[in-house]
Amino acid sequence: MHDVQPLVEAVDALADRFRSLPQSKLLGAVPGHGSRAAAALALARRLAALGLAVEGGPEREFPDAGAFAVGDQLAVAGHDLAVALAALPEGTEVALPEALGGPADAPAVLAGAVAAIGETAALCA
Repeated sequence: MHDVQPLVEAVDALADRFRSLPQSKLLGAVPGHGSRAAAALALARRLAALGLAVEGGPEREFPDAGAFAVGDQLAVAGHDLAVALAALPEGTEVALPEALGGPADAPAVLAGAVAAIGETAALCA
C-alpha cells in the first residue's frame, strides 16, 4: 500500500483555501488561466484523469460546476486519486496516457500529483 497522506493533506489544504476565497479572488486572473477558479478546475480535471488512469477506467468529462464549487471538485478528485493509488500493489506501473506523462509507477504518479497541487497553490496565492 502506498502512503497517500501527503496527497490528501496537500489537496485538502488547497481545497479549503479555494472554499474560503471571495468571489473577487476566485474570478481574478492568474498566469495561464482566466481565473483562479479556472486554474483549480484544470488541476481537478488532471487529478480526476490520473485517478481514472490508475483505476484503468475510460476517460470521462469532468464538469465545470462553477467557481464556487471548485474547492469541492478539487477535494473529490484528489481524494479519488488517493484511494486509487492506495489500492495499488507495490511496484505496479500505471498506464498513464501520453497527455499525463506516459506510463509511471505509483510513487511517481503520487509525487507528480502533489507537485501539481503545489504549483497551483503557488500560482493562485
